[in-house]
Amino acid sequence: MKQRLSDIGLIGLGPMGQALAQNMEHQGLHVSVYNRTHSVTKTFLKEHEGDFFGFEQMSAFVRSLKRPRKIMLMIKDGKPVDMTINGLLAHLDKGDIIIDGGNSFYRDTERRADMLKKRGLLYIGTGVSGGWCTQWAKPDAWWK
Repeated sequence: MKQRLSDIGLIGLGPMGQALAQNMEHQGLHVSVYNRTHSVTKTFLKEHEGDFFGFEQMSAFVRSLKRPRKIMLMIKDGKPVDMTINGLLAHLDKGDIIIDGGNSFYRDTERRADMLKKRGLLYIGTGVSGGWCTQWAKPDAWWK
């Protein structure tokens, strides 16, 4: 039996990443999750009901996603973002999308976007904020 593919993948299961993953799943998306510290992924899956797939290997995480792959990064800005992108590159194909939801410096975002564009990948830098009060809000909640 073939495993269903996820709509989006999320890397980084800190408080904001966990809340965002839960929100996406609550809105009907199938979500794959990955965290550098594997015990965090296991704890998240154990403590949160929902339709999540958790992974210990980045390659398996990427293979779990529908194409074009959409990967949301909810990790600390700076070197961790670069290291994560470098870890992803071997597993991505042209047309795949990386969305940086952290607070990256805009020059870093421009540099990453240029580098990934040359590889046929799309990089979107969009800081996410809101905290616990927006955990269950729909994406357009602020405009209604």
